[in-house]
Amino acid sequence: MSKIRIVTDSTADLPAEVYQQYGIEIVSLKVHFGDEVYEDKDMDPDFFYQKLVQSSKLPTTSQPSPVDFLEVYKRLNETPDTSIISIHLSSAMSGTYQSAMLAKSMLEEKADITIIDGKSASYGTGMLVKAAAIGAANGKTRDEIVDYVTKLRQETKLYFLVDTLEYLHKGGRIAKASAVFGSLLNIKPILGIDDEGEVYAVDRVRGQKRAMNRIVELLKQQYGDKEVSVNIAYADKKEICDELGELVKQSLNVKSYSNSRIGSVIGTHAGTGATGVFVSPVLDI
Repeated sequence: MSKIRIVTDSTADLPAEVYQQYGIEIVSLKVHFGDEVYEDKDMDPDFFYQKLVQSSKLPTTSQPSPVDFLEVYKRLNETPDTSIISIHLSSAMSGTYQSAMLAKSMLEEKADITIIDGKSASYGTGMLVKAAAIGAANGKTRDEIVDYVTKLRQETKLYFLVDTLEYLHKGGRIAKASAVFGSLLNIKPILGIDDEGEVYAVDRVRGQKRAMNRIVELLKQQYGDKEVSVNIAYADKKEICDELGELVKQSLNVKSYSNSRIGSVIGTHAGTGATGVFVSPVLDI
């Protein structure tokens, strides 16, 4: 029976203990503050967000090279009868998935590697990675794990809020006038990720509280009274995370609940105060 190993990239934003518990391999993206380069997987979130606020210029991010993936795949493939499942940040947001695919094509030795486009970000990817790792630990086959991850991805909803439009402006996503106008009117865009893994605008409401209530309303429409698993991911403001979490727990049939941090690569683009809610029906693996 083959041994299944799980590989992901650093944007999955899972707690360190999850990676350690299941032996999940991480290939890191990088964050660049001018000439300073940091490994995303090693960058403490508190340090990053403090540096982000203090920086006059938005940092940039870079994907892993195919060689970065190739080194991991080669090492894991040295163990006989190993199957590798590699799950990554949406290909619509980054070239990370393409780097993994190129690495697979470069591997000269025969290898069993399945590469999955997570079509999500942060815990949206992390949730798939964790589910795959649990499946592997429970003795599921490669095909069973891939089928489960695909179903979970399809049935998960993600909505997120940004505390300020400043970082969207700095990153060239919106014009300065729109950022100023939105901030003055306290407009809170509710964003999501569609089936193709692209960010889209779900709605715009005035005020943080109304935005949270709107998210809960959308989730209630989606899941009704079904049992769900919920994760609230936050950048640097735990109080927003807790408030949204309480609203979700009051309105949905929550079987499991957790929090996670939004790491430095996703945080570069979402900014301080970003908060995301990830909801999926309870599925057995």
